Amino acid sequence: MTTTTADPLRATPARRLGARLLGPALPYLLHLRPMEWPILAGHTLIGWLLATGLAWPDGRAWLGLALWVIALNGGTLAINSAFDRDEGDVAYLRSPPPVPRGLAGFAMALMLLGLALAWPLPSTFRLLYIAALVLSIAYSVPPLRFKRIGGVDWVINMLGFGTFTPWAGWALTGRPLDLEHGLILWAFCPLFAALYPLTQLYQMDEDRARGDRTLVLRLGPDRSLAMAIILTLVAFVMLAAAAWVGGWPDAAGLRLALLALPLVGWLAVLVPWWRHCESWSSAMHQRGMYHALVAWALTDAGVLLAWTL
Repeated sequence: MTTTTADPLRATPARRLGARLLGPALPYLLHLRPMEWPILAGHTLIGWLLATGLAWPDGRAWLGLALWVIALNGGTLAINSAFDRDEGDVAYLRSPPPVPRGLAGFAMALMLLGLALAWPLPSTFRLLYIAALVLSIAYSVPPLRFKRIGGVDWVINMLGFGTFTPWAGWALTGRPLDLEHGLILWAFCPLFAALYPLTQLYQMDEDRARGDRTLVLRLGPDRSLAMAIILTLVAFVMLAAAAWVGGWPDAAGLRLALLALPLVGWLAVLVPWWRHCESWSSAMHQRGMYHALVAWALTDAGVLLAWTL
């Protein structure tokens, strides 16, 4: 094995460049998992774009987006890495570098700095940031460390990523949330409840070795994937209910087609995965997770187009 492949900080050309530019700061950046930032930014912007009818974000929105994606979410993932100390691949970070000294303190300081900078923003955004910050600490940090309790870890993630994230984007506009759009944002709660166990399937061995009793370890792959299929259907039923509340008198057929497309994408990923999960390797489960993320991105795009036509 060459030095380049053995050293996580030299595993790719981008990391080798980063090591030259950032030096010892590079591991801190990598544990913020910047590969996830575009996905989370898109999911956050859904709320803003739905509220404004595709208006370009203003300066306040860009600030709030950066604080939510980099300070809050990046800090959340880094503090999780600080206590997990994973050696294998984790979501959005292949070949993680060894946890650098003081990563937990760095992550906490980043999240608190984000809260201070968010204070002048709309009150609902500020409250959502505080709620997500508390959930992040409870999820990863002992003695609570709820991520080791199957079911509690699931609820925290479906709220934080699923619903709080697009709601935060909506809150940046200062506009009150109506029933129709509230149903849309809450539909992402069961949808992320479907996605979350998919992020754990390829990490079962490491979680088991740490003694964490995650949701997937409690249910097993078969029941986890069956649950994911059911919750995906629940999410799209909620989106259909939002469409009904909104009336959708114009171009209803096209709008429903825009919702049906991501649903087909989800089922195309989940159903074969469920049928063959017992024979899949960790690498295949990991690949399935990234396919599910494509279905998630299709859902964001389909929802946005369906409600802004």
